[in-house]
Amino acid sequence: MSSPLTWPGPGSAPERLRQLVAFALHHRLPVALWRLPNADAVQLCLSFSAEAALIGLTPALEPTAPAGFAFFPFRDTDHNPPLFLPADVVFDTEHPELLQVNEDAEGADTLAPALREWLHSAPASAQQAGPALAWHVSPQPVPHMAPQQEYAALVQRSVAAIGNGEVLKVVSSRAASQPLPPHFDALNAFGELTRRYPTAFCSLVSAPGAGTWLGATPEILAQVTQDGKFCTMALAGTQPLEPGHKPSEAIWRQKEIEEQALVARYVVSCFKQLRLRDYQETGPRTVAAGEVLHLRTDFIVDLRKVPFPTLGTDMLRLLHPTSAVGGMPRQAALDFLEKHEGYDRAYYSGFLGPVNLPQPGASHLFVNLRCFQLRPTEAILYAGTGLTIDSDPTREWQETELKLRTAGAILQK
Repeated sequence: MSSPLTWPGPGSAPERLRQLVAFALHHRLPVALWRLPNADAVQLCLSFSAEAALIGLTPALEPTAPAGFAFFPFRDTDHNPPLFLPADVVFDTEHPELLQVNEDAEGADTLAPALREWLHSAPASAQQAGPALAWHVSPQPVPHMAPQQEYAALVQRSVAAIGNGEVLKVVSSRAASQPLPPHFDALNAFGELTRRYPTAFCSLVSAPGAGTWLGATPEILAQVTQDGKFCTMALAGTQPLEPGHKPSEAIWRQKEIEEQALVARYVVSCFKQLRLRDYQETGPRTVAAGEVLHLRTDFIVDLRKVPFPTLGTDMLRLLHPTSAVGGMPRQAALDFLEKHEGYDRAYYSGFLGPVNLPQPGASHLFVNLRCFQLRPTEAILYAGTGLTIDSDPTREWQETELKLRTAGAILQK
């Protein structure tokens, strides 16, 4: 049973967030912070058991399903376990005087009293000035980072596979390293992401086995809103937002138009698999995500008019991994990437977000793009590009460089 706890003593909302994160890391527990697009409030989910978060089941998006935070990899492997953090402790900066604690959760018999003692004995201001937080680090080795020549060869191989009819589209990606600036603070970096990218889903997730990840993603995977609407989108095509220009002034090449159309058709095919015809499709239109422009088509289903209570869950299972991060046909593209991409994406291009939080009936899952993995002295950044028969290796490299700058901007000294 979840019960509200009145916060003991003074402290600002950011200081209280730091207290809760410090408690989680001190006890080696998983914790997630996020800020929804176009919102002000930051929310936190903390689990009393790292083992309970390892259930690895695709989350159900019905209002009666368990509440928590999903953090799923691109591929389900032993190296990168799918996580669902039970909502044992929930904090919302919109109501900073309250803390929701699940007294019946696994581990709550010892950790709930320990949390109360922690909040009483360690004032927020003391936590703010305390030692650096010991963030979770992935036990996996640092991924291989392809130089430009190697990435160009991957693009050429992908274009050849498209030309041979093996696949229609491939989404290739790569990792890059950037040193952490002196005295880097992940919580402050998360705050900077929320300020820089108000229309993105901003997140900070730290969990045993997965490590610590920060990101600001523009792409909804599956969303069920409080007023009973299911939403998803097709997002593809990339070009820089030129200074002094509006997104509506962008001119798109045939390559990007075709790439986005393939993603939109894949979403429609998922609806058809479920024999759903009553949906609203809007777009494509040009949208800005930081300094980058994309083509976006929105899909909405009014669940109050369509009797399909499991639509969110069913679409999530059909969509992930989407053609926007893998390619088409999906399995052929995924097989191609496993053979040729040359590194482990881990949680990049997986999905993440709150389920039935902060209230039952509201779930927001996003594709984990524009993100980086935190290591002790460096950040591992990730970026990808959608390839078609018209793809040029130099242009695709430049596109990844552009995307790497979104999350990498907060790492500048």
